[in-house]
Amino acid sequence: MIEVERLTKTYGRHTAVREVSLTAPPGVVTGLIGPNGAGKSTTLRAVLGLTRPTSGTATVAGQAYRDLRFPLHTVGALLDDAGPVPERRAADHLTWVARSNGIGRARVREVLDLVGLEDAGRTRVGRYSLGMKQRLGIAVALLGDPQVVVLDEPMNGLDPEGIRWIRHLVQQLARDGATVLVASHFMTELESVAQRIVMIAGGQVRAAGTVEEFTDGYDSLEDAYFERAGGQRR
Repeated sequence: MIEVERLTKTYGRHTAVREVSLTAPPGVVTGLIGPNGAGKSTTLRAVLGLTRPTSGTATVAGQAYRDLRFPLHTVGALLDDAGPVPERRAADHLTWVARSNGIGRARVREVLDLVGLEDAGRTRVGRYSLGMKQRLGIAVALLGDPQVVVLDEPMNGLDPEGIRWIRHLVQQLARDGATVLVASHFMTELESVAQRIVMIAGGQVRAAGTVEEFTDGYDSLEDAYFERAGGQRR
C-alpha cells in the first residue's frame, strides 16, 4: 500500500505539489498521469524518500521509506532519471545493489532471466539500447521481490514486444497481490493495464478513481486526460 496524505513540497517560492493525497492499494495497478511539470516526479520522489516533504506524509506499507532497513525487500522502483554506471556490466551492477540489501546472487540471475537479459548480463551497460536499460532498471526494482513496485515511464524506449512484456509484467505483479504504481504518458497502454487512475495537474490531484469512472463520458482515457488537464490534444 502506498499512501500520500496532503503532501506539499516547495522549492523557495515555487510549489511543486500542493496538498496531494492519493492511495495505491495492493492487488491493483494504479496509473499516475499528468502533464509535464504537473508534480508526478516530485510525488514519486517523496514516496521513495528522495525528497523531504515540506508538509504532509508519504508512506510505503505504513512506513516512511527512510525507516525501511532493507528497502528493496519492501519497495522496488524504476525512476526515469536513474541509471547505472555505463562502464559496469549489468550483472555486476545488480550484484552491487543486491549486496546492499542482503540479497543473494541467485536472485540476480533470476531477475536477469525475468526481464529477458539473461544473455546480456556480462555486457557493459554503456552498450545497452534504451530498451535494454529500461529492462535493467526494472530488474533492479524487482531484486528484493517487493510487494510495492513504483515504475516511472517504464515503456520509454521499449519496442512493441517490450511494451507487451511490461504490460503482462505489471498485471502479473498485481495479480500476485503487489501494489503497482505506474507513472506514464502512454495513455493507451495505461488504459489497458491500470484499474485505477490518479491525475495530477498544476501540482494538485484533479481526478482519481477507477478507469471506468475516470473515462465516463469520454471515448478514451486520452480524451479524458486532455479535457481534465485543460489542454489541447496533440
